[in-house]
Amino acid sequence: MSFDDFFRKAFGKDDKFASFEYQRRLAEEQWPELLDVPTGMGKTAAVVLAWLWKRQIKKDSDTPRRLVYCLPMRVLVEQTENNIRSWLENIGVLGETGEGKVSVHVLMGGADDLKTWAEYPEEDMILIGTQDMLLSRALMRGYGLSRYQWPIHFSLLHNDCLWVFDEVQLMGAGLATSAQLEAFRRSFPLAKNSRSLWVSATLNRTWLGTVNLVPHLDSFTTLSIGDEDRQQAGDRLAAVKSIARANVGLTSDSQNQKGRKAYLQALCDAILGVHDVNSQTLVIVNRVDRAQDLFRLLQTARPGQHDLLIHARFRAAERAAQTRRLRDEASTNRIVVATQAIEAGVDMSSKVLVTELAPWSSLVQRFGRCNRYGEYNASGARVLWINIEDDADTLPYASEILAAARNKLNELTNASPQALPATDEAHPLTAVLRRKDLLDLFNTDPDLSGFDVDISDYIRDSGQPGLQVFWRDFDDNPNQPEPQVKAVRTELCPISIGQATDIHKRGAWYWDTLGDQWVKLDRNPRPGMTLLLKAANGGYDERIGFDAGLNKRVVAIAPEKSMPENAYGEDWRSRQNKAIALTAHLGHVAAQAQRLCSAVGEAKNDASVIRAGRWHDLGKTHKVFDATMHSCDKAPAGFLAKSPCRGRHGRKFFRHELASMLAWLAQHDGEPDANIIAYLIAAHHGKVRMSLRAMPTEEAEPGIKRFARGIWDSDVLPALDFDGEHSDETTLKLALMEIGEGAQGASWTERTLKLLDQYGPFQLAWLETLVRLADWRASAAEQQGAGHE
Repeated sequence: MSFDDFFRKAFGKDDKFASFEYQRRLAEEQWPELLDVPTGMGKTAAVVLAWLWKRQIKKDSDTPRRLVYCLPMRVLVEQTENNIRSWLENIGVLGETGEGKVSVHVLMGGADDLKTWAEYPEEDMILIGTQDMLLSRALMRGYGLSRYQWPIHFSLLHNDCLWVFDEVQLMGAGLATSAQLEAFRRSFPLAKNSRSLWVSATLNRTWLGTVNLVPHLDSFTTLSIGDEDRQQAGDRLAAVKSIARANVGLTSDSQNQKGRKAYLQALCDAILGVHDVNSQTLVIVNRVDRAQDLFRLLQTARPGQHDLLIHARFRAAERAAQTRRLRDEASTNRIVVATQAIEAGVDMSSKVLVTELAPWSSLVQRFGRCNRYGEYNASGARVLWINIEDDADTLPYASEILAAARNKLNELTNASPQALPATDEAHPLTAVLRRKDLLDLFNTDPDLSGFDVDISDYIRDSGQPGLQVFWRDFDDNPNQPEPQVKAVRTELCPISIGQATDIHKRGAWYWDTLGDQWVKLDRNPRPGMTLLLKAANGGYDERIGFDAGLNKRVVAIAPEKSMPENAYGEDWRSRQNKAIALTAHLGHVAAQAQRLCSAVGEAKNDASVIRAGRWHDLGKTHKVFDATMHSCDKAPAGFLAKSPCRGRHGRKFFRHELASMLAWLAQHDGEPDANIIAYLIAAHHGKVRMSLRAMPTEEAEPGIKRFARGIWDSDVLPALDFDGEHSDETTLKLALMEIGEGAQGASWTERTLKLLDQYGPFQLAWLETLVRLADWRASAAEQQGAGHE
């Protein structure tokens, strides 16, 4: 099937419908690093369908099997997902994971984003998310995600992935991070090749010149539109858009309440004066609070109209409803008030655009939402820009950047794409991720104070979204009568760190994985947290979004499904309805590991993965674990991997995988692959990885010198025969905890750091992920009664 036929099928069009030439070139030629195409010319369709055609039709082995579509704003996610699902359904390849088709997943935090997509690394799939969610996972600190899932998402987002960074001019600090991560993927070993594609209508390749990527820039290729594209898109590229400065402006007076109120009222009046009741008007302001208050004024002036407010501080449920309204409702006599969240990717057009002054690259995107397809060429469309004086509140932008854009605007009378000057502004200085930073982040243990490294400077500039909140109905304690379940994506609302100031004073709770409960926040939150709020305390409205000043009870969204919060000492995977003998389970996991390695083409280290799978649960013969498995009458005799009993371990923080690792090393230390197998055994729940120390409140019986994660020095594991192997009765030793050479040779920290140096972070995480997935698959098959060849 030719790409043109493939493209027409995706859109459900007849033979007269044709792709642009640049879209065909993207599919038929090698991947470029940069895609520089004007707004309104189908960049998302170009990238997605080119990837799909290469994977499904051309069978291109150089195209990674996971397409990671990284968006700068949350409001773009639902529309992008809907479009992609529609294209895949028309082609006939849309499916769910495990069906051998192409699945689509939104990575936005919450219980429905835990692991479903991650269970099938051998399948083609499309992952969609914001830079907050995707880059935080690529930095091993996934926002809205259990820390024990971080290594899996990290590995799958760095191996066998095509990263697409859409509308890079909006990425801020995330752009430098995307460049550095691409450079690191070119220097560290990968299990499977990955690559990056940066996409924008205002692309400046010098923005990618970070310290580690700049040596590669000369080899980068750029795909842009050609003469055939310009001819085909004539109406769009020559779309009539007169442009003029509005009579209202933002001055220093607006920094006080009276002046701000006067500015918003004058802006409201100006909008009503230019709005055409037979069409749609789009208004873009630079701050969420201004957008909210302006929308309130328009609602008062235009009661009963179907106007819309769009910004990034809505729950996913309301954002999805906004996307449906933009797509399905008539745009006649509608005013849409938005922030810069609507600049990129939102497929909408207006006859009148009113915008506050913004950086030039952002203004170009905003202009692209006016007369987008040339539909108002006959009657004429217009753009009004609102000046922001240098001494006014220019945030979130710097005054000098706005001044440069103002100079360009003063020379313009026409805002059609072909009349706009090029983007020449320098990318603002941001924090830059270094090699050592990435390696340090590979250790997922919190520091001794219980906190993690703050990665927010690598993801967004200051003042951008920093955490997520959700509301539930409960009395005074969210742990009573049972702890509130994990949030699902539809109820999560992103807010900025600034908006979260003093949120703890109104009541906010975070999940404590060590204490296995919700804990009331007693200070301002840190970036990346997910906070539970009490619905009765207010703070949100379905039409306005997050507003800390709202006192009306929030309508909570009841989760459709519940997931257990993953506490450190929990072994919920071992508590299943069907009892499974330990020896059988070890053989099942080894077999699943072998099949998984074959499916993903892991031939170099498959022996280590398979053997780690065979030994991973040997620690379940420990007396503490065995007592838990037999804490009820339903459990059969013998060592069990899974049990219908629901008891808890007799030692706090007990980790059977540590016992498994110690038993392995006691019998195999010094063998060529002993350390990598030991690491893969220890890491198969994500709770014992790079470091080995006692937990903050952990205790042992008097006289026990060394203890960690519920294992005490001199604990004994009985002998066991399993899947063709034998383990002797083993006395567990914890000298590995100590720094330097000891009774067991090199310390655990020294061993794991050598592994990190040998395999690199991307490949090491990949191998531990394969063991974990093999364990998941074997456990699921056992409960379903499936056979194990």
